[in-house]
Amino acid sequence: MSSLSTQAADTAHVDRYPSRQSDAAGLIDRRDPVVYGDNAPAAGPLTAAQLEAYDRDGFLLLPAYFSSDDVTALNRELDRLRADDDVKGRREAILEPEGRDLRSLFAADRISDVFGKLAGDDRLTKPVKQILDSQVFIHQARINLKPAFAGKEFYWHSDFETWHVEDGMPAMRAVSCSILLTENTPHNGPLMVVPGSHRKFVQCVGRTPEDHYKASLRKQEYGVPDHESLTRLVEDGGIEAPIGPAGSVLLFDCNTMHGSNSNISPSPRTNLFFVYNSVKNRLGPPFSGVHARPNFIAVRDDDAPVF
Repeated sequence: MSSLSTQAADTAHVDRYPSRQSDAAGLIDRRDPVVYGDNAPAAGPLTAAQLEAYDRDGFLLLPAYFSSDDVTALNRELDRLRADDDVKGRREAILEPEGRDLRSLFAADRISDVFGKLAGDDRLTKPVKQILDSQVFIHQARINLKPAFAGKEFYWHSDFETWHVEDGMPAMRAVSCSILLTENTPHNGPLMVVPGSHRKFVQCVGRTPEDHYKASLRKQEYGVPDHESLTRLVEDGGIEAPIGPAGSVLLFDCNTMHGSNSNISPSPRTNLFFVYNSVKNRLGPPFSGVHARPNFIAVRDDDAPVF
């Protein structure tokens, strides 16, 4: 492990994916690779077939990737955090739009030693580094909770659109890693993805308000796709919900269109997310011209651990 300050960024801070700059939405072709490097299969642990599927679809599900003992330990740590009123009072804690239920907890790797250790686990970092062909650091870590009967939806969006516009992420060279801490079923609001959508960038309308994150983390209104663009993406790729037992891992590209329905089932749905960004894709000034979001949402630390 080294520090981010020792790494050289090789991506110029040029806005190749303009968004939220006009009143007209648009679709433009992706201008970055999906799987980087020429020797990815040889680098392991993902097979050539798995890399091909990731490159084609923009996501890859690894069922039952972690053991039941691992899942038990992670849920025990999550229960500890949820029961701590001091945690709910932190600015990293995002509550549901109505009520006091925890919706998301950011910087989970920094708040919890257990989750911090998991973020650097080779079982996660090796496949991510294989895809990105570089060392990585945590751009964002969060827990998304959907309690039984009450968990609200997350509207369709591309993470990269927000990370580019509001955080200054130059290129599509980041991977989201979702660890399923509970079983994700068709009924409890699982993550839904649009296969192949990572090949198109949706230019969203509107102008980004200052401190937009304070509202968007509870309910996002800017940086969401227009209906026409979303319809075209779904007509081309369809919609899939990569479901699986607790301990499964979903890897998905930073530009894959995704969202989830509310959870009105009796079964909670909890996923832990680590976003790994290439050290060659460090953040610059936000392309929206607003102030950068806080470090607990978009890591800019020069001393952030590198894996």
